[in-house]
Amino acid sequence: MKLVQEQTHVLLAEDDEDDVIFFKLAIGSIPILIKLRTAVDGEMLFVLLREELPDVIFLDINMPCKDGVACIVEIRKNSDYNNIPVIMYTSLKNSRYIDKCFESGANFYVTKSNTVAELAEKLKRIFSINWKEHLYYPAKSDFVLDAV
Repeated sequence: MKLVQEQTHVLLAEDDEDDVIFFKLAIGSIPILIKLRTAVDGEMLFVLLREELPDVIFLDINMPCKDGVACIVEIRKNSDYNNIPVIMYTSLKNSRYIDKCFESGANFYVTKSNTVAELAEKLKRIFSINWKEHLYYPAKSDFVLDAV
């Protein structure tokens, strides 16, 4: 699997501090240069987007102020943000949320992992795509990245 070698700017919107730490550990275990910024809720996400556009957004669904579903809808309606890949990053495995995120323009739906190694494998798959060259939308059958 070929991984992107230049630095990738990632914005993670996640309100659970433990999940942020877990995400950082997974990123640290893969051979990719990552600049990571975090937002604790949907409102902070848009503040950070106005400051600097990331290469990829990871978006939790259950967040205060503005949830992830509302955020993906707003991102896809805004021409400044519409070309940024958005990966839903959630513990919810509900088909209603999966369908809503797919229909709203998310690029992948990643379920939170039980181990750092499992999340790292999911991240390797996501970062093997050269998002800077094209915005990839998988078929619905490949949209959910669950156990690898």
